[in-house]
Amino acid sequence: MNYSRAFVPTLREVPAEAELISHRLLLRAGFMRKLASGVYSWLPLGHRVVQKVAAIVREENNRAGGQELLLPALHPRELWDETGRSAVDVIFRLKDRNERDLVLGMTHEEVITDIVRGEVRSYRQLPLMLYQIQTKFRDEPRPRGGVIRGREFLMHDCYSFHTSQESLDETYRQMYVCYGRILKRLGLDFQVVEAESGSIGGSVSHEYMIVVDSGEDTILLCDSCTYAANAERCEIGQGADGEAFEPDPVKLVQTPGRRTIDEVTDFLEVPAEKMIKTLIYETGGGEVVVGLVRGDRDLNEAKLARALGGAKVALASPETIEKLTGAPVGFAGPQGLKGAKIIADGELRNGGNWVSGANEADAHILNINEGRDFSVDQWADLRVATGGDSCPRCSGTLVEKHGVEAGHIFKLGTKYSAAMGATYLDANGAGQTIIMGTYGFGVTRAVAAMAEQMADADGLLWPISVAPYEAVLLCLNVEEDGALAAKLCDELEAAGVSVLYDDRAERAGVKFKDADLIGIPIQIVVGRSAKDGKVEMRVRGRSEKKEVALSHAAAEAAALKDALLAELDGAADAVRPGV
Repeated sequence: MNYSRAFVPTLREVPAEAELISHRLLLRAGFMRKLASGVYSWLPLGHRVVQKVAAIVREENNRAGGQELLLPALHPRELWDETGRSAVDVIFRLKDRNERDLVLGMTHEEVITDIVRGEVRSYRQLPLMLYQIQTKFRDEPRPRGGVIRGREFLMHDCYSFHTSQESLDETYRQMYVCYGRILKRLGLDFQVVEAESGSIGGSVSHEYMIVVDSGEDTILLCDSCTYAANAERCEIGQGADGEAFEPDPVKLVQTPGRRTIDEVTDFLEVPAEKMIKTLIYETGGGEVVVGLVRGDRDLNEAKLARALGGAKVALASPETIEKLTGAPVGFAGPQGLKGAKIIADGELRNGGNWVSGANEADAHILNINEGRDFSVDQWADLRVATGGDSCPRCSGTLVEKHGVEAGHIFKLGTKYSAAMGATYLDANGAGQTIIMGTYGFGVTRAVAAMAEQMADADGLLWPISVAPYEAVLLCLNVEEDGALAAKLCDELEAAGVSVLYDDRAERAGVKFKDADLIGIPIQIVVGRSAKDGKVEMRVRGRSEKKEVALSHAAAEAAALKDALLAELDGAADAVRPGV
């Protein structure tokens, strides 16, 4: 492709709307443009990268035994009603001209299960793995970072169907490797972590996190073993026992208008770690539950739900709180509560003489202790893990990092198949519920993650596997050397190296800056040495430069391409199942 005919609208100024590196660079380099909040158009260079990422995803899922299909993006709402997911808050909802309720697909568990329940009859048809690469829609409340968190995006979603847990486990291991291979072929630094399953559901799930400082997800890694989990899921090991203490007398103090931890600690001049945070929840079954954590900690609602056997929990209404405690919101304490189950974080076993709300307006209570002043019905790991906590698997310490979620794999079990009546006949002719797995990979998000992780002060650094072109050919003097540069371009294409040939009548500095900004990996310069039959070759982001004979340049570039691809393929071949 000749640059003079290419649509590459680069920008010299950093767009004011862009906060993340990837967002700035993808806009500046002419890879995409914003249409609306969380909605972006992919321009030719960006589209080429997206298509190459999708091709790698397709190759690896085929390798794992998947079969590709294409499902509708527009779904009848009643299909989602069958699983109870039609109320999920990020679903786009609409009506057709006949007032029928429809949704835009954010995932396709319901649609694929509907197909399988209509077609699969016998155990002989299972296991089955079906996938697609398709546009998804989510009404994100806060779209962020360009296509890092958008409202319309391209995603790979795969679904597997089984007759046994052992069969699901095997496919789960295959997809664990599949996504690892994809990310290695993309040249990304990633970490697989234990994760919460969220609205998708299921008993076990793992996320593939691209490690970048700007990531909105927090992950915790043990510094001594292989344990890794996201902050929502991360367990906490038992720390050192607290110091012995003498219980002090209970004391009621007035705290007019002080409701929050910060307000109370400032007023009473006590540290937040001496406070008990009393949080009152209601379950889906109408039970009132009280969760207790230390004042400087955050309660992890997913852990609370697990402690309750998977019950759905939501913060109680102000009316429920006042009925239980006799006080308005902000003054609750664990003492004297009737008719509620109290679950406390294990950290509260260490220490005493706590400060808490007094269960009366504008008052707090000092020196309350478990056993004497309040009782705990259940001890559990309830709080959000942070860096410095103890590892739950060994004696190591958890280290906090940030990342962008690129993929997520789930063992669904029978959540969808049971709700939608997807069954098969076993070898004895008895009806059985199909066991399912689901696997999702963000194609456009992976493009942004590469731009976030692989960039320098000059621009993007695409890996050879997905770069929009494998080589950029810079002719610094088109009038004198244009003919031999054009001939070299043809030779490169014939050797299997895709080329963006910069034939513009621009200064050399402009061409070099644009080449670095766009980030094509192999740079070939037809410059002063062209008259001597030589060109300069280098890899973007590496300092080494090499002069090669013009007659051998195409072969040299093809060999360099193969070597760069071999590095990525070698890393992919080293991926092993971690579950």
